[in-house]
Amino acid sequence: MTIWHIHFLNARNDLTGVMAEIRAIARQTVGMVEARHDLARLDLPRFDLLVRAVPGIDPDCGIQGQTPAPGVIELHLDPARVTADALCRTLLRQMHHLIRQDGPGRSMGGSLGEALVAEGLAGHFVQQMLGGAPDLRDQTRPGAGSLRQAANLWARRDASFDEWFLGRGKIRKGTGYGIGYRLVSEHLDQNVEEDALTLAQTPADSFRPAMRRLLAIEGIELPEDETETETGAGVEPPVEAADKAEIASRDAGGPAPRTPGDISGPMQG
Repeated sequence: MTIWHIHFLNARNDLTGVMAEIRAIARQTVGMVEARHDLARLDLPRFDLLVRAVPGIDPDCGIQGQTPAPGVIELHLDPARVTADALCRTLLRQMHHLIRQDGPGRSMGGSLGEALVAEGLAGHFVQQMLGGAPDLRDQTRPGAGSLRQAANLWARRDASFDEWFLGRGKIRKGTGYGIGYRLVSEHLDQNVEEDALTLAQTPADSFRPAMRRLLAIEGIELPEDETETETGAGVEPPVEAADKAEIASRDAGGPAPRTPGDISGPMQG
């Protein structure tokens, strides 16, 4: 049985009306993961769950989550808007991040490629647990330009999570989630014996062949010498004009932050 503790940051009573429901959903979600006998091959780590009220956060679902350190999940939610389904799905994503953080798959201070793989695996884990269609963010269709750019910047550690995943910049909102989900789907198509949990601690570079296959499907040629080295010292190649327009499509949901968080920060989703 997983040992976990829930902490409500509620000195101003913003969460008082929803605390009981949040606690119940968290218990149900943990129990769901523990009850799946086919998941017993990889235990859910001990963790602390911090919950804080952030009115107006994420207009799509009213909640955002992150794992800022091993064994810690933070949920920022709008008590007036968040639904039980969104809370359960966000918790499942973060639980997968916990498992991944405790292994070699993704260390703190990771690259863009590591973030793409982590979020893609987490999205597949949610679908594995709940069934049905992927989360809307995972269904985002990335443009050919952004797919090529992600391949070129795979090893870079200074990419912005806010820009690639949350749309706070020049890249369409959800692009990172869409690329990550398609990347893992392509890998699973070639490795049918695997799933999101058995791959939870697989290093991100194991998914680079899947990225090259995605590029080939889109008709994008990416010579070996055009990719980044592991140190991120490569130079980004020029992007075609049509690709620039695709990459520059901006989500209308809000302005870019003054100082975007980079991929080296906490895992989010």
